[in-house]
Amino acid sequence: MTIATAVAPPTIADVLAAQARLDGVVVRTPVGQYAELDRVTDAEVAVKHENLQRTGAFKARGASNLLLSMSDAERAGGVVAYSTGNHAQGVAYAARLTGTACTIVMPDDPNPVKLRAVLDLGADVLLHGATFDDARAQATALAHDLGARLVGAANEPDIIAGVGTLYLELFQQAPGLDVLVVPVGGGSGAAAAGLVAAAVAPYTEVIGVQSAASPAAHDSWHTGDLVERPNTTRAEGLAVGCGFEVTQALMREHLTDFVLVTDDQIAAAQRLYLTGAHTVAEGAGAAALAAVLADPGRFAGRRVGVVCTGGNASADELRRALTLG
Repeated sequence: MTIATAVAPPTIADVLAAQARLDGVVVRTPVGQYAELDRVTDAEVAVKHENLQRTGAFKARGASNLLLSMSDAERAGGVVAYSTGNHAQGVAYAARLTGTACTIVMPDDPNPVKLRAVLDLGADVLLHGATFDDARAQATALAHDLGARLVGAANEPDIIAGVGTLYLELFQQAPGLDVLVVPVGGGSGAAAAGLVAAAVAPYTEVIGVQSAASPAAHDSWHTGDLVERPNTTRAEGLAVGCGFEVTQALMREHLTDFVLVTDDQIAAAQRLYLTGAHTVAEGAGAAALAAVLADPGRFAGRRVGVVCTGGNASADELRRALTLG
C-alpha cells in the first residue's frame, strides 16, 4: 500500500534552493574515515560528522531553512515546536537567527545537555508528558492558543529540503558510495537522503534504521500504513511513537530497506565511535553504524556512508556506552 499525503513533498530543486539559502548559516561538516571502523566492519566506512554541525546535530539545517523561508509576517506570530532535544535546538537556533519568538515543548526529564542548549539559545521551554508524543499533543494545542506556527520535525517539506543539503555535501565529499545508512525518528533524514540519492547517486542503496524499542517508522514503512507503536528507546533522537505521512511517502519511494537495531547495539556503536574514531555520538547519531555492525555480511567489502547525526550525549549515556560489556 502507498501512503498518500496531502502535503506536496519537496523536490531536488527545493534542496538546491535550501543549499543557497543556508550558505553561511550552517556548517559544511566533514566526512571522515577511520582505520578501526573499517577493520571492525570489514567495509570502507565514510562518516558524515553532523555532530559537528551548529547545535551539535543535523536538525539545524531543516529548522533554519524553514524559518528563513517564512515571511516576516509569519515569523511575527512566533513558533512552537516539540522535540526530545535536537529539533528543539535547531528551531531555537533558527529562531534566534531570525529574531522569532520561540517556545519549545519537551518531555519531562529531558537530556540535560539538550535542555541547557535550548535555554541558552533563548527559547522558552515547557516540559510536558513522558514522551515525544505527549509533547507533540501539548505543542499542537499551545500553538493554536497562541496563534503561532507549529513546527514539527517530520511533515515539513522545508525541513526535509534543508536536511537534504547534508546529503548533497556527502555525495560530493564521498562519491561512489554503494550504500548509505541513515537513522530514523520522524524520518526527515532518511526522506531527504532518499530524495537526494535518487537525483545525484541513483545506484546508491539507502537504508533506514530505527531502534527496536521505538519501531513506529519502521513498521509504518513495512506495512504501508501510518501506525503507532510503543516508544521506549533510550536514544532520544529515535524516540518517536508514530509514522508521519510526508516522510513515509518519500521513504517508501526511495529507501531500499528499513532495519531495526537494539539499544544495546546502539550503545556498542557509540563506544566504537569513542574509541575508534575519537568521536562523540549520541544514541541516534550512532544508530547507522550500529546497523552496519549488526549485519556484517551485508556491508562487508562495500563503500558505506553513515551519518553521525548528532553528538549531544549526556554524561550518563556516554558512561553506559563505555562500560557496555
